[in-house]
Amino acid sequence: MQPTYSEEAEAYREKVQAFLAEKLPSNWQGIGALQGEEIDEFVTEWRKTLYEANYLAPGWPVEYGGAGLSATEQVILAEEFAKAGVVTGGPNDVFGIQMLGNTLLMWGTEEQKQHYLPRILSGEDTWCQGYSEPDAGSDLGNVGLRAELDGDEWVLNGQKIWTSAGHLADHIFTLARTDPDSPKHKGISFLLVPMDQPGIEVRPIKMISGDSEFNEVFYTDARCPKDNVVGGVNNGWAVAMSLLGFERGEAAATGPIRYQAELDRLIDLARERGLTDDPVIRQRLAWCHSKVQIMKFLGQRTLTQFLAGHHPGPDGAISKLYWSEYHRIVTELAVDILGADALTIEGRPPSSAFQTDDPGAANSSASWIGTFLNARAGTIYAGSSQIQRNIIGEMILQLPKEPKPA
Repeated sequence: MQPTYSEEAEAYREKVQAFLAEKLPSNWQGIGALQGEEIDEFVTEWRKTLYEANYLAPGWPVEYGGAGLSATEQVILAEEFAKAGVVTGGPNDVFGIQMLGNTLLMWGTEEQKQHYLPRILSGEDTWCQGYSEPDAGSDLGNVGLRAELDGDEWVLNGQKIWTSAGHLADHIFTLARTDPDSPKHKGISFLLVPMDQPGIEVRPIKMISGDSEFNEVFYTDARCPKDNVVGGVNNGWAVAMSLLGFERGEAAATGPIRYQAELDRLIDLARERGLTDDPVIRQRLAWCHSKVQIMKFLGQRTLTQFLAGHHPGPDGAISKLYWSEYHRIVTELAVDILGADALTIEGRPPSSAFQTDDPGAANSSASWIGTFLNARAGTIYAGSSQIQRNIIGEMILQLPKEPKPA
């Protein structure tokens, strides 16, 4: 069962397909077929192509440099890009365009919009997210980074951790405690901080896969202008929660496409190794197929709500919990199918530490082992599975809240 769209929407789909056919190489197999520096070179040039075609920020209003697309058109664009196996921007655009840009459109002052939005689109400013801390991961209310007003500037002292792509960014939107005497979810502000200053130090974290996509960020008397508060002083919690909704919104359309493509690759891997007649392997593959089908229906439910104007809320926890736990299990199956070959890493590793490998990637041990290792992190980042279960239980099912320590 596939979602149905109006004739006008399908006409727009044909327009997007024509754009992809014109701009992508004739022998395009997906970004996963590229190697090493080829990936960086393609993404850099592809971002320029999207910028010129006004496809970088499809949902932004035209007056701020976006395409002003309807919700349906945005979904179709995301679907076609996912099917083609091509990225929707540069490595930090998910933070600058999807997260911060949409947040500024909702909460920012007109001056902030006029200053930052064009610079985000042009690539002049590159952003990362400063939320998690050593003592404030899934429970962001424990934020300890301090921001104190000194004349016309905020002075920041403290630390962030697990900052994705922080080593590639020159700005960070960050949560800081601006009123230490308020309850923990109050007294927090959402600040825009330049990183190219002496008070900011970025230290990459080497992961089990050998990659370093995450970073620690240390603030030592770092400064930002007084007016770089988004949504008002001490209102950062509300701003942060709306931003997390933008983080998870588009995945309803593209997630099932990526996971179906990954499962197709896994079935090919089992076939290549003569394991499709093994009853245990067949049963596990059938289980994965059923889960991807359920994921499609969950995505269609979320998609229907999105197209009706409902922005992701607590129900986003259902999708996050579902895909992250599924991905942990399906990659374990991949390792079992590889057998002893899983002990040696050969071929192209995944280009990203998030979710599936790129479309078009070969069935190499490096691809599957890298994805297997990264899948464990999926049950932790953006809210651990335990936190997602609490959200579902307390905010959706209205179960009694978890008892607090005395």
